[in-house]
Amino acid sequence: MLPTTFRLLLLLSLLGASVQATAHDFRKLFAKTDPSVVLLYTQERGVASAVDQQGRINEVDRSGLGSGVLIDDDGHVLTAAHVVQTADSIEAHFADGTMVTATVIGSDPEMDVALLVLDPAPTNIAPAKLGDSEDVRVGDQIYVIGAPYGLSHSFSVGHISGRHNNRTNSRSSVRAEVFQTDAAINQGNSGGPMFNRKGEVIGIVSHIRTQSGGSEGLGFAVTINDVIEALFNRRAVWSGMSGVVLSPTLAAALNVPAESGFLVQKVAANSPAEKAGLRASKVPATVAGVSLLIGGDVILSLAGVDITDNLMGD
Repeated sequence: MLPTTFRLLLLLSLLGASVQATAHDFRKLFAKTDPSVVLLYTQERGVASAVDQQGRINEVDRSGLGSGVLIDDDGHVLTAAHVVQTADSIEAHFADGTMVTATVIGSDPEMDVALLVLDPAPTNIAPAKLGDSEDVRVGDQIYVIGAPYGLSHSFSVGHISGRHNNRTNSRSSVRAEVFQTDAAINQGNSGGPMFNRKGEVIGIVSHIRTQSGGSEGLGFAVTINDVIEALFNRRAVWSGMSGVVLSPTLAAALNVPAESGFLVQKVAANSPAEKAGLRASKVPATVAGVSLLIGGDVILSLAGVDITDNLMGD
């Protein structure tokens, strides 16, 4: 039998070798997959929070930052819907310095996923491979690449700490199946890829739950199978607008001639919503205790179906 001291030294040596091997694996994975990750710089029109000295409401340009991932040679990029839904312009930046204009061609705001196309499609960047989220288990090690707080191509490692089916949960901010992770996720990571240990995309980063405003180990990514279902199988279309479904109380306060409706908040330039003539709201207000913009169009029905405040389901 080996002496106790010798056995302890042997164990520590083996543990050290395992940690070094893991670090080396992740270095190789980062080098392999980071070129496909894009930073998305957006511009959109917004409304100033206060009126000017003449009492006028002024529009202001607002910039945004998110992440995404190139998935094929045709220039398609996956990201989060909230990053690009009402953007007037989007520019994609790659790690090698390539900068390309991006256009939204599909979006599902309820699931918080969107599909972009780059023009022109880059020819010198290998796209990421998509995995199968059904193969993922709680406890699996994963990593995320994105731009937290503008720190481009940042890398964080964590585990799948939970899996939640929110497809029919009206109280969930994202109606999709999501992975919960303890990997560090912050502003700027939204829309970025979550990879497995094979370097395959298994999720698209959506949001965090936080009380401090920063990462608290509660990050969420939409599973890649749900992303594919929404954007490719169902072919979700992009409207280019965002809005609020009015409760009966809000509808009455705004003199809407129905018990509910969809109050348009923002409309992206050159979007289908703008081409259809829909007008965005531009006046900040608090109505029935809810802060929102008013003055825009209210959609009462769509394709003959009335919009109600339980439109999002039970």
